[in-house]
Formats: sequence, structure tokens, C-alpha cells
Amino acid sequence: MRKKETYGEVYALGQHISMSAHKARRVIDQIRGRSYEETLIILELMPYRACYPIFKLVYSAAANASHNMGFNEASLVISKAEVNEGTTLKKLKPRARGRSYPIRRPTCHIRIVLQDTSYVWEYKYAGDFLALKKAEWKNKYKDMTYHDMYNSGGLWDKK
Repeated sequence: MRKKETYGEVYALGQHISMSAHKARRVIDQIRGRSYEETLIILELMPYRACYPIFKLVYSAAANASHNMGFNEASLVISKAEVNEGTTLKKLKPRARGRSYPIRRPTCHIRIVLQDTSYVWEYKYAGDFLALKKAEWKNKYKDMTYHDMYNSGGLWDKK
């Protein structure tokens, strides 16, 4: 199956991050759909261990967007954020009376996709020709404010 090409999107992929996918999803669910600057603030303030590798991935995806595609970082939005389970490292811990106890270290793969909201890409097929048209500024995340972030209860729910 061929992967569909997306224009106006960049991503960063972190593989074999040493934490469970469940713990990483708890943080990813808080930042999905938010702007780039708001995401950095949220990740700096949250007290979880998963925030640091996710922060590095978001920062890397924004660097990819500005360097490779020439996007403005102020107009970036996290369009997709997904966490998949990786391989599990297995070790044996010695216990009393010559027995052993298995230790499982789960890993996860995190993918952050950023989209530039200053462009709305329209696909037009005329034979084999694909034309991209630049539209006016459309920011569908303009209604999200910090007020909604704190009143939702999701940001400070630590358990």
C-alpha cells in the first residue's frame, strides 16, 4: 500500500524510547491539536517523565519545518501525535534460592506531525499535473485559549 503524500506537514519520529506507551499517551493526549508555542509551555510545566522526550520531538519537528520546508514556527499546529508500542527489553534478576525473576523494560515509538495553518492546500488534478494553491490565512485553532486549558482539568490532573 502506498503512502499518501501530504503537503504542508512535517514530522519527527522517536523510536525505542524507554518508557511504556501508556505513560507517553497520557502526555500526548494533552498536546494533540494545540499550537506549537502552547505545546512547549505545557510540556515544560507538566511533571511527567515522558514530557522531556516528547518536548525534544516537538522541537525537532519544528526545526524540520523551518529548515526543510521554510514554515513559520508561529503558525505550526500539532495535527497528529501517536504513540505505538516498541520492543520490550527482557532481563532476568537473580532472586533468593537460585531463582530468577523476569524484568521487562517496555519501549515506545512516538510520532509528532506538525501542520502549517497559514496555508490551506487544495489538490487539483489535471491529467498528471498536481497544482497547489495558496489560500488566505485560516487558523482553525484560534478559539483555543489558555483559559480553556486550565478550566478543562486535564492539565493539572496528575493521577
